[in-house]
This record gives sequence, structure tokens and C-alpha cells, in this order.
Amino acid sequence: MTRAVEGGHRSVNMGPPRSFGTVLKLKLKETLFPDDPFRQIRKEPLGRRSIQTLQYFVPMLEWLPNYSFNLFLYDLLAGITIASLAIPQGISYANLASLPPIIGLYSSFVPPLIYAVFGSSKHLAVGTVAACSLLISETIGEKASATTQTELYVSLVFTTCFISGLLQSALGLLRLGVLVDFMSHSTITGFMGGTALLIILQQMKGMLGMKHFTHKTGVVNVIEAIFKYKNEWNWKCALIGVIFLVFLQLTRFVKKKNPKLFYISAMGPMVVVVAGCLFAYFGNATKLGISTVGPLKKGINALSVNRLNFDPAYISAPLKAGIITGVIALVEGIAIGRSFALASNTNVDGNKEMVAYGFMNIIGSMTSCYLTTGPFSKTAVNVMAGCRSQMANVVQSVCMLLVLLFLAPLFSYTPQVALSAIIISAMLGLVKYKKAYHLYKTDKFDFLICMSAFFGVSFISMDMGLLISVGLALVRALLYMARPATCKLGNIPESNLYRDVEQYPGATGIPGFLVVQIGSPIYFASAPYVTERVMRWVREEQDLANDNDLEYVLLEMGGVTAIDSTGMEALIELRRNLQNKGMKMILVNPRIDVMEKLIVAKFIEKIGEDAVFLSAEDAIEACRFTLRNSKQGTVEV
Repeated sequence: MTRAVEGGHRSVNMGPPRSFGTVLKLKLKETLFPDDPFRQIRKEPLGRRSIQTLQYFVPMLEWLPNYSFNLFLYDLLAGITIASLAIPQGISYANLASLPPIIGLYSSFVPPLIYAVFGSSKHLAVGTVAACSLLISETIGEKASATTQTELYVSLVFTTCFISGLLQSALGLLRLGVLVDFMSHSTITGFMGGTALLIILQQMKGMLGMKHFTHKTGVVNVIEAIFKYKNEWNWKCALIGVIFLVFLQLTRFVKKKNPKLFYISAMGPMVVVVAGCLFAYFGNATKLGISTVGPLKKGINALSVNRLNFDPAYISAPLKAGIITGVIALVEGIAIGRSFALASNTNVDGNKEMVAYGFMNIIGSMTSCYLTTGPFSKTAVNVMAGCRSQMANVVQSVCMLLVLLFLAPLFSYTPQVALSAIIISAMLGLVKYKKAYHLYKTDKFDFLICMSAFFGVSFISMDMGLLISVGLALVRALLYMARPATCKLGNIPESNLYRDVEQYPGATGIPGFLVVQIGSPIYFASAPYVTERVMRWVREEQDLANDNDLEYVLLEMGGVTAIDSTGMEALIELRRNLQNKGMKMILVNPRIDVMEKLIVAKFIEKIGEDAVFLSAEDAIEACRFTLRNSKQGTVEV
């Protein structure tokens, strides 16, 4: 049923509410399948539909049949390039995670193969990341020592990887990626910056050739340890480290000035490792007090299923580390994949990415790998090298296989100082001071969230810094819910438009009318505020109109997407308060979900269908018509 507006052709839908099943189905679809992934296959024959469904869940089946040799040449170059970066990064980040270096190489062999099958981004290059490596070291180190309980420590790290994979795949399969969105970009910026600062300071151990160091990660603790053991400083080691670091920064500078020379920056870490190995071998580095990585055995990943440790005495650490690093890896990897996809006008499915990350970490935990995701540095190099598909990750895996089978022992001569220089160079790019300044200029609360993560990670702990920042972001979201956007509307001269009078000072009020726009859902948390704010505007209008001119209060509800029972009670109370003042409440453009609830609650029956309009213009015109008729009737009497 619809009601025509007086004097016009527009109408307000007063039809019967939809059934509970219909609404539930629609809500579940919008929550779990907002991208409507199967829209293209609904009209296909059953056989074709089955094939396309399988291709959706296994993206490799979609791009591989159309793959060509010309595309492979691009991916071959890209894969070799990122493999040359994966070797020094794998060893360095494994060292950061307090793991045997060979595990870092293992982690660039199996996971990229899994991602090539299930991943939807053709740009992403899979590998380990510094932030998660340090967080794993910090959290697992609370339960087991990496030096005196190496076997237990490594098994707990594998368990962490398994838990992360379970979480990631569950979020993807249940299409609950919306939960990850609570990790805002300002939180990630601050977290990464704080983590980078911690990592840089921790690498002073390798840069200065120190033998003893703190196991804690706070800035104060690390600085204290640096000066506490200053008698262990080795100037020869420091000089070599500075030379390596300056070289790496020069390669990054060259790439920044001329992006076509990206391969210079990409090959920089490998050059440092090779030069370090040659120096250590021919210069007898151990006599100079320069430590090396140590023995690396040939051979591919050993199965580690039997090393997963779920002992109740230790499981709390892998659970904590697995959940935190799993979410961080998802947020970072998906954001990086989407940013590069956007630049090439392609699409990355966040839920499919979660499943791919989950599978590669579950399988990785069973094949002697630790947590992997899509690091920015490798992905940027992959794109610059001209990758065309996920095949670049396959090439990377094959290269790592050859390294593990034939070349691994050669890297046992890698000096620790070379790894420290590589890590510091990579971390300098993670301190996004320009982005932080941009946040300060555009949104002070976002800047506060960013800084809380930065200083929390730096001076308290990584997990507490993250928790504080996410907590502030949630407080902000709750404030938005409790204090919804509301504004007073005025008429733009010589038009039928009604806009915020604060934004458009030229907009004028209509005598006898107060038009208020409510811009968000009315829930239990926001209902009292809405009532109080509208009544405050009423009092202000009465003061301006000498207490006797205001007759109608129009609530523009186009932005009210939902309302609960408390919200409806608030509308009833508001109507009662207005009636006591001799005013009438008018609803303008209520959304379908809100309208159905108001009909079921018989609120529309109480205020009358003639108090609901499609637009502010229609409402004011109809109310003026009513006023004229009532005045004429009074005169005639």
C-alpha cells in the first residue's frame, strides 16, 4: 500500500513488512557475501557452474589454463629476483625470531607454492616479516629459551604458525574478514613504526659485535643493555656494519631516484651477504671477533607435524602469539595486495586471501616453516621486476629448493653484522613519519591512535601497544555510535534543497518548522542523545521565535539505517515531549528497515500515515496546506 503526497505525485511506501526469513537472508548475504562472488555463474549450466565454483576456491585453476610462455618469461625474471631477496631476508628474520637460520630458508620454499595455488593476488610475493618475527621471539621467549631450550622453543614457534593458519583460514571460510577491519591503518602505521624502532635497537647487538644482550624488547631495556655491555663493543665489527648499511641505503636511494634501477636495490641484500661470506671465509672473521651464522645443512624441509606442541603448560604462549601475528599478517598482506591490485586495475578477494594465508601457514607449520605473509619489500620488488601472475612465487620456490639442496652450506659464513645491516636498512623504511604527520594534520584522533601504538610498542610491549591502540580505535567507534551525527537543515535560497546550516551559512530556516537530520542508526547507546539534542534545538528555535512560532519538527531519517526497541521508545518519548509543547513530529524519508519496525511497533499508527513524507519539501508543503485549511476553518467559524 502506498500513500500519495498531497499536491504531488511522490509517495511513501507503507507496504506490509517483509518476512523474518527474507530479512535474515538479506542481512546474512550483506554481512558474509557483500561482493556477491557467485553472481556471474548463477545462469550457467550445472557443469559449467561446478567448474567455475572450483575455480573460485582454487584460483590457480582459473589463471593457469590461459597461461603462456611469454608470461612465464616475465615471471621467471621476477621469481629469480625475489628469491635473491628471500635468501638474506629469510636468514635475517629467522635470526630476529631467534630461530635456526635454515628455518628462514625453509619458509621461502613451501608457503609460496601454497599461495600460488590458493592466492588471488598476482603481485604478492610470499615471505617472512620482521614485525611478526620479533613478536614471536618476544612471546614464545616467555615460555621457553631459544638458547637453552631450543627444541621446545622451535616446536612452540611451529605451533604458533599452525594456530595463526587456523585462525586465518577460519576467518576466510566463514567470511568474517570484517573483524580484521577493526585494525585501522593508523594502528598499523604506529605499530610498524614502533616495531621498526625496537628492531633497529636490537640489531645493535650484531652491529657492535656484542656477545650478551637483553631478552626484553622495550626501548629502555635495550638501551640499558647496549651500554651495560659496552666493554664488548667491537669497533671492527661496527665499521663493517656501517659500510654495509651505507651501501644498502645507497642502493635504496638509487632506486628512489630512478625506479627503473629497482634491481640494484633488490640485489643489495644479496650482495651484502655474498661479500660478507667472502670476507668471513678469506679474512678469517672469527679471529676479528666477528660471529657468523654457523652451520647450515643441505636438504629440504623436514616434516614437523610431530613437533607441534599443545602441552597445557606452554600452549598459552603459542595461542597469544598465533592470534596476534595471524591478524597482523592478514592486515598487512591484504592491504599490500589490494594497494598493488588497485594500481593495475585488478581485484583481490580479501576472504580468499585469508584462506590462502591460512592454508600456507597450516601446511608451513607441518613442514618446518614459521609464519609467512606478503611483505611489502618483496612484493614491491616483484612488481618492479614485471611479475604477471602467481607463477613468480613458484619460481621463487624452485630457486629456494636449489639453494636448499646445493648452496645452503655456503651461507653458513654469513656474518651476523651483515644480517643486522640488512634488517636495519629494511626497518628504516617502516618508520612512516610523513604518514604520521599527515594524520596529525587531517585527524588528531587518528594521530593519537597511531602514537599510542608507537609508544606503547616501544616502551611497554608489542602486544600491549597494539591492544591500547585498538582499544582507542574502538572507543572512537563507540563514541560515533553514542553520539550520532545530527544537524539542523535550512533551505538553500532559490532551490528545493535542504542542507546543514553550519556547512552552508546561507541556508535559511522555514518559519514554523525545525528540520533536523539524523545521520546514523538509533540504538540504545545513541537514543538518549538524539532525544536530548532535538529538544535542545527546539528550545533554541523557541528562543529565537519568541516561544510561539514553532509548530512542526521534521526528522530527516535518510541516514538512519537501523533502529532498535530503545530507539523506538526514544521516538515515542520525543513525540510526547513535542506534543506537550503543542508541536507535531514529522518523519521524512525513513529507510525500509526502520519503516518496517515502526509499522510493526504501531508507531506509524500512533502518529498517523499523514506524518510520514518522502522529502522535507513534500512535508513542508503538506503541513503548510494543513495550516492554511485550519486557519480558514477558524475564520469561517
